[in-house]
Amino acid sequence: MPQPLDAVLAELRELLLDPALTRAVAAGRRRGQTPSVTRAELRPVALKAGTRLQIVTDDGARPYTRNVAPGSAEAAAAVDALLAEPFGNWHIETDRTTVQVRVTKKGDAQVHRAASAAAPVAQGHDRAKQWLLDPGDPLFAVVGGTAAKRRQVDAFLRALAATLPDDPAALPSPLRVADLGCGNAYLTFAAYRYLLDRGVKVQVVGVDVREDQRVRNTAVAAELGCGDDVTFVAGTIAGAEVAPVPDLVLALHACDTATDEALARAVGWQARWVLAAPCCHHDIAAQLKSAPAPAPYGELTRHAILRERYADVLTDALRAAQLRLRGYRVDVVEFVDSAHTPRNVLLRARHTGAEPTGAQRAEYAALTGQWGVTPALQRLLGSA
Repeated sequence: MPQPLDAVLAELRELLLDPALTRAVAAGRRRGQTPSVTRAELRPVALKAGTRLQIVTDDGARPYTRNVAPGSAEAAAAVDALLAEPFGNWHIETDRTTVQVRVTKKGDAQVHRAASAAAPVAQGHDRAKQWLLDPGDPLFAVVGGTAAKRRQVDAFLRALAATLPDDPAALPSPLRVADLGCGNAYLTFAAYRYLLDRGVKVQVVGVDVREDQRVRNTAVAAELGCGDDVTFVAGTIAGAEVAPVPDLVLALHACDTATDEALARAVGWQARWVLAAPCCHHDIAAQLKSAPAPAPYGELTRHAILRERYADVLTDALRAAQLRLRGYRVDVVEFVDSAHTPRNVLLRARHTGAEPTGAQRAEYAALTGQWGVTPALQRLLGSA
């Protein structure tokens, strides 16, 4: 039930100044208002001079850090200034309780309180991060934060981190990202939040064929305060206008040949990095069903369940081969543990511009010829 915002902010003030505070994050914006900073994070840290309340704010260009004495007038003034900002979301954790606040369009506060389940963590600067995107990030308050979804987000971000250069300064500025077939876009937003936290200036466009998804995702971007940097268009993967061309292309669980359309667009753009998690493999499966398997592999396709599983493997192997023929270095890795989803393969590619060898061309031609298949990606791109 919505509560008066002033009363809730008074409660938040007590929690933020409480010595039991472990972490707090503010982000997003209220309807018709924009905070002076895009994000604020508060947590206690252990310094040589003693424990301090660390306040990190980000204006969208760079983070700014302050360390103030807990319980001091300076700490109280800093907290009051942040509470006066029109943030749309607050997430506060102490060693006793967790409070999440979301400001509604009418200016009331929706509040969720829970007993803290997390043990106190070390307060030093060198503590290891369990999650690449903190479970307390306001993103999860908006799109939902089930344990399964957080695991998938973390697995995706680890794959993204392994794909991009370690040094953010080595990335284009801004880094332009296109998520093709973005659906409800929670991974789109996760990528944005993660890159922003690394200090990367990033602009993201999500493409989905459904207009209602565009409207919904645009509203979420506004609520998170990133509507200028994360935009959405309604259109097909093959035909949607995306300009300027992206540096990084995502295609996460686009069904069947939609993955091939996304890969074809990435190749056409000569995107520097590609992450694709395929879903469904009907195209090659249908081709295997319509023609006899080459000897002595008949048993691989005789039974429907084995044929479907082999089609999955063959499809993604041929996609990886096509990308190599187009100058990409490709790794095929596990996306998220198979206990959580059977569709857990990720194609991770980086454009190097390397010319394919004669042996690579011959191997691809022999594999497709022996099985009598023409992959959708080959049909879209033509001969390499």
